[in-house]
Amino acid sequence: MTSKTLEQWLEQLEQGVAGGVIELGLDRIKMVKDAMNLHPTCHIITVAGTNGKGSVCSFLTAIYREAGYTAGTLTSPHLIKFNERITINGQAVSNETIVKSFERIEKARNKTPLTYFEFNTLAAIDIFMQHKCDVIILETGLGGRLDAVNAWDTSVAIVVSVDLDHQNFLGDNIDKIAYEKAGIFRCGRPAIFGQKTPIKSIQQHAKEIGANLISYEQDFSAQRSDEKQWSFRFHPQNSSYTHKARYSLPIPALRGFYQIDNASSALAAIECLHQQLPVDIGAIRKGLLLAENPARFQVLAGRPIRVLDVGHNPHAARALKDSLRRLPFAEKRIAIFSILNDKDMASVVSILASEFDEWKIAPLDLPRGRSVENMLAEFDAVGINRNIIKVFPTIANAWQQTLTEAQENDRIVAFGSFHTVAQIVELIN
Repeated sequence: MTSKTLEQWLEQLEQGVAGGVIELGLDRIKMVKDAMNLHPTCHIITVAGTNGKGSVCSFLTAIYREAGYTAGTLTSPHLIKFNERITINGQAVSNETIVKSFERIEKARNKTPLTYFEFNTLAAIDIFMQHKCDVIILETGLGGRLDAVNAWDTSVAIVVSVDLDHQNFLGDNIDKIAYEKAGIFRCGRPAIFGQKTPIKSIQQHAKEIGANLISYEQDFSAQRSDEKQWSFRFHPQNSSYTHKARYSLPIPALRGFYQIDNASSALAAIECLHQQLPVDIGAIRKGLLLAENPARFQVLAGRPIRVLDVGHNPHAARALKDSLRRLPFAEKRIAIFSILNDKDMASVVSILASEFDEWKIAPLDLPRGRSVENMLAEFDAVGINRNIIKVFPTIANAWQQTLTEAQENDRIVAFGSFHTVAQIVELIN
């Protein structure tokens, strides 16, 4: 029997495995996990949050790689190729490796239905075990408590940030969403919260289950020395951890003022595991400079200034606004934008309205893609004049024409969705 290609597997997964709508829960993935004996003995770091998850995973991967460890990392979604989701030391695994894992999952699941993300997660763990990884880094796809990666117990849990997003699944307020994300915490294990503002449900849940909560500013902190350096201090109130200070750290290669906060969450996790996985200051410095996470406030080389950012919720919009204001002056500020139906477009556009002189929009050819008519109505609702909005058939068309017309001192920012930025990355590649 001829083996399916990766493309054929993904097409099947996108249509649903074994048919029907699958409810949230961990029972199915745990059954298949046990059937495959997917019980890693290495340390696992699980990362949740509204924004910043991918960046934290990138910092962890790069630092552990530079320290000589083999790091297996699962992230989502991907920009261009599915393989980006499963990496060993930052390198995407091959089609053949993924297909062989999918075949093992298919055999083991019998008649157990699995979602696309459950299949993806099982494959990642299977591949990481095959490669004998020293540390596994898992990014949640949605929430935390019922997310597929939570089928594995974590050595260190990180909730990077909490804000409104995916309200249909996670709840309609910050406390409810935070509770879902804190579902990755474990009794007696470090639970890192990387947001400066405390959230009551995070603190309550950690206390109720006996997790060792380690909070930004209270237990670890960062201070920027100048434009080139910063310092990190790990000073947890829990006496079972060793206090540590890391000075003269380079500003991360990942752009965006907020990346020091993300790097601090990663360093806090590294300090929690320092006895089991020692990391020296040289590996930390190199990892900060070598971490890669495309399209997270990615400023392309050359002129005009061109920025790619996958931000698609209010929290990400505020971070994007702050980072844009730190860029050099631009004569004309152009947005290339599209967003999915289930995102809070009105809030995103309202936050960033003052940062753009022109908006160039296009529909996304996806079931969840928002129509041009709907986007225009949202622009009307927040008071943006239609005279500064231009409609294109695709994001790729908008990008190409904008590059043709833009002057050297202009600024072009493409954002609103992974799908928006992916079209541009494909053009660039």
